[in-house]
Amino acid sequence: MTKAYLTMTLLGAVLATMATHGHSQTSGGPALAAAASDPKLDWGACPPIFPGDCKIAVLHGDPSQPNADVFLKVGAGYRLPLHRHTSAERMVLVAGQLRVKYEGAKAAMLKPGTYAYGPAGLPHDGACVSRTPCTLFIAFEGPVDAQPVAK
Repeated sequence: MTKAYLTMTLLGAVLATMATHGHSQTSGGPALAAAASDPKLDWGACPPIFPGDCKIAVLHGDPSQPNADVFLKVGAGYRLPLHRHTSAERMVLVAGQLRVKYEGAKAAMLKPGTYAYGPAGLPHDGACVSRTPCTLFIAFEGPVDAQPVAK
């Protein structure tokens, strides 16, 4: 698969989630307060690069444009495969314990309230190591995408 195909697959999945679940926040819209535990929050399936027990909720913005914010939720024991983004990402773990490993750096253990920064293009993987699901807030600087990285 080509990078362009995978990027469009991810954007299509996120946009389909937004359309299905009524997400229409724009970068200029009103302030939105959302808790990951809010039963009114709409969760959709993650794109194919993240199969299985993975859900995403678009909180603000258009994922095909810069500056979209999302919650990413994965089940206990879930492993995020090695991947990269064309955008830098700013993250705060909301729930669970998530081990994140960026190429060339030591693995970091994120606990609720922990901030992490992921540079654009740098391969990384992760795992929800808690007995409860992990929820991660991610603010993307550019459009939301993810490409698999061969080991």
